[in-house]
Amino acid sequence: MPRVHRCRAVGCHEMVEWPAIYCDKHKDLASKTEYRDRSHYNRVTRNRTVTKHEQYQFYRSKQWQGLRQRALARDHHLCQYCLTRGVVTPASTVDHIVPMEVDMGLATIAGNLATICKDCHRHKTAWEKSYYGTGQANSHTGLPEIHDLKRVVALIQQSEMAQRRG
Repeated sequence: MPRVHRCRAVGCHEMVEWPAIYCDKHKDLASKTEYRDRSHYNRVTRNRTVTKHEQYQFYRSKQWQGLRQRALARDHHLCQYCLTRGVVTPASTVDHIVPMEVDMGLATIAGNLATICKDCHRHKTAWEKSYYGTGQANSHTGLPEIHDLKRVVALIQQSEMAQRRG
């Protein structure tokens, strides 16, 4: 028996076979959406290098789950990046202050972890790409690691202000 699921078009209850996303009536929506096959993403993007594969496996480990829970409890589920600026924001993501891509040795160090909200995480990721050269298709800049959260927040703010100016 083939695997089936509902068409993803809003209000449509037509059943379609995997791997199709939409029924025949709504198949034109497939080209308009930016759907990405998860198995392709996991196979290609997450495992594109040995280092990326190790990072992906680490985030799936029990060790990471324990570290994450301890960091959330320590930070009282509050964004440490916002708190540095005097703003109280609830958060549920734990971030490496110095990215694992830069120094894998700091992956399990509790002092390198901080709770972060989605907005700060987006800004920090953009800053890491420009400062450290992290991310897909980038090369590492070789700049020194910054372990101080307050300094990272200040540099993120400087970077944002520079982008606004020009």
